[in-house]
Amino acid sequence: MSAGAGVPRHPERPLRDGRRRPPQGAVVEGPRGAEGANGRLGHVKPPRTYRKDTSAAPRGYSSWEAAGLLWLAEAQAGGGAQVAELQDVDLDHIDLLQYDPAPSTNVQADELGVALAATHAAGAPAFGAPPARWSSHGFIGPADSPLPMPLEPTDTWGAFFAEQRIRHLLRLGRSAGLWADETPTFERVAARLESGEFDDGRPPARIHGDLWAGNILWTRQGAVLIDPAAHGGHAETDLAMLLLFTAPHIARIIAAYDEAAPLADGWQERVGLHQLCPVMVHALVFGGEYVGQAVRMAESYA
Repeated sequence: MSAGAGVPRHPERPLRDGRRRPPQGAVVEGPRGAEGANGRLGHVKPPRTYRKDTSAAPRGYSSWEAAGLLWLAEAQAGGGAQVAELQDVDLDHIDLLQYDPAPSTNVQADELGVALAATHAAGAPAFGAPPARWSSHGFIGPADSPLPMPLEPTDTWGAFFAEQRIRHLLRLGRSAGLWADETPTFERVAARLESGEFDDGRPPARIHGDLWAGNILWTRQGAVLIDPAAHGGHAETDLAMLLLFTAPHIARIIAAYDEAAPLADGWQERVGLHQLCPVMVHALVFGGEYVGQAVRMAESYA
């Protein structure tokens, strides 16, 4: 993928003070005031905010993440999972509402499982579809060195996951000197995916896309999702990611999800297949034992 890829179709517009404004629809500013009974603008205490520094991220990263937050937040009206509230976004930062941390509880875990099922049920136009307000490839990984991730709408999950995840990451790995001897193994996994062997006929889900344990904030207000790589995908992908790094109360989260939206038969056997993508990402970003782990996981599905 070329270095210039990923610039949104609606380029950032200059503001009067010389800053740049992200694409339309990706900016949500916090409240600055409210109309009083007499019609005057009354001052409201501004919310506490947490600023995520994206100054070292590729161009478009902030707007990409903001679009994902807004898209996932749309599902909240239908009982979807709580998402960190966007306050402001610019080229070098994302401002989010700051939450009060609290220990995770069984009740919160149950609520998260049910809410995550509702978020997934909100759906997406296609597998590989980007979030609303975004029209380019996405990113995954640390903000200062994220990997580009293709987002091309695809008819089936297997075809999407084969080409835009497994083969894409394999190409990145080969360019970095990884998996040269193991390429046939990864290709066999991709071929099985493309054949439809792992498709279950379920429609595209609205997924977080990077839902490891660290991207759940446990707060007084309940579980809050942060740092999405949102797109149209398979619901099992988010659950597999929670299992990969063992989120707190994971058994309760899965059980509550399954009760709200019964999982397809054999989902446990597909967990490792969904986990192959994030493990390959970790191999590319961090190296070390993840390189061999990705090979072993691929061998299980080759």
